This record gives sequence, structure tokens and C-alpha cells, in this order.
Amino acid sequence: MKLIKTSTYEALSQMAAAQIISKIHANPRLNLGLATGSTPTGVYKRLIQDHEVNKTSYKQVNSFNLDEYIGISKKDHNSYHYFMCENLFDHIDIPIDQTHIPDGTAENLDEECRRYEQFIQEHGGIDLQILGIGQNGHIGFNEPGTSFTSRTHIINLAESTRKANSRFFESLEDVPTQAITMGIASIMESKEIFLLVSGDSKAEALARLVNGEVSEQFPASVLKNHKNVTIFADKEASALL
Repeated sequence: MKLIKTSTYEALSQMAAAQIISKIHANPRLNLGLATGSTPTGVYKRLIQDHEVNKTSYKQVNSFNLDEYIGISKKDHNSYHYFMCENLFDHIDIPIDQTHIPDGTAENLDEECRRYEQFIQEHGGIDLQILGIGQNGHIGFNEPGTSFTSRTHIINLAESTRKANSRFFESLEDVPTQAITMGIASIMESKEIFLLVSGDSKAEALARLVNGEVSEQFPASVLKNHKNVTIFADKEASALL
């Protein structure tokens, strides 16, 4: 793993965005894996700014999101469909039918997991996957104990994850208890991974990732087994390194 320490969250966002933009210029048909949450929003803002100023095009890009809540409609403000449109898709020239997110309202959720997994394979896999990390080490919504061989699947969200995400909802009770998530094996098949880590609340998780052992009880630790991972971490997140 390559670790890039930055002084601020803004610098982290700028540096990661610049590398993403460079890869899109090198491969306009890039298959780009995307994440939600507060950490990647700074990157998305800079991708939008670059698109407006420098006209970087996403017309041939296919995007694949890591996960989606189960039981929330696409138009719900808390859905990841809505989040991605609000924070990126509506502001660049990517065709909406080239943006792919699991359907958490599908009638047959197991079939939706199989469909999404196969869909990624049919497109040739993910070239660059953007990841965040949970305080408990989750990547995507793969909570501690998730098998490293897992494919896209239904996950019961840990209480700590629901509490962390409750800031986006009116109350903890409104946070879904389940999600569809790309599996750990699916993530690990990405050709390249960018892990974005920001804030002192993630410092212990990053320190455990860098210094700890590889264990299914800390899902992010599997990234040590990937050949092409870059970690972007700001000063607060890297404080314990």
C-alpha cells in the first residue's frame, strides 16, 4: 500500500481528484467505482469544478457504486442514488444509464445481488475503486466478520455504522438496518483502489489498517493483499501513524 499524507482534507480531496482526472484522460472509458459518505464529497466537488473549467468528459465512463440501503426508494433524499445525483452525476456529462447502483427496492434482493455482480463482470470489472473506511474497519458496507471471499450480498448493518450514518437521518430509528453491498472479493478484483481517510474519528482505524494484522474482523485489512492501493489521509486521520 502507498500512503500519501496531506495537511488538510482539502489537500486530500484535491490530490485524489487530480489523479482520478488524470486516469480518465488516459482512459476515457474508465470503469470507475464510487463511494458515498462525507469523505468523498470533496473529491466529487473538484471533479465537478474540473469538468466545468477544463471540460473533462465522462461520456464514455461507466460508474459502479459500492452499495445502497435496502427499503429506501431512489428518490428518497437518504438513498445513495439521490446522493450521487446531488453530489456528482447531475453536474457532469456522464449519461445516467452509465451510472450503476444496486437497487435496494428490488422485489428479489438475492437476484439483484447476483445481477449486479454479473453486471460488473460483463463490463470488464472496475478499473479504479474509490473507498472510504468505517471506524470499525468496514469497506463498502462489509461489516466485521464478512468473508474475504464474499460477492455482492445483503448485509445487516452494525449498530455503530447505523449510529455513524444517523447524522444524515432525522433519527437513528430511520436508518435502515440492511443494505446491498459489493462484496470484499468483488472490491479486491478492482485493478486499482484509492482509500480516502479523513478526520480524527478515523485515526484508530487507519493505524490498525497500517500496523495491524489481516483479519476478517477488520475488513479493510484485506487491502494489504492488493497490489495497487493508494491511501490518501489527512493530518487528523494519520495522527496515530
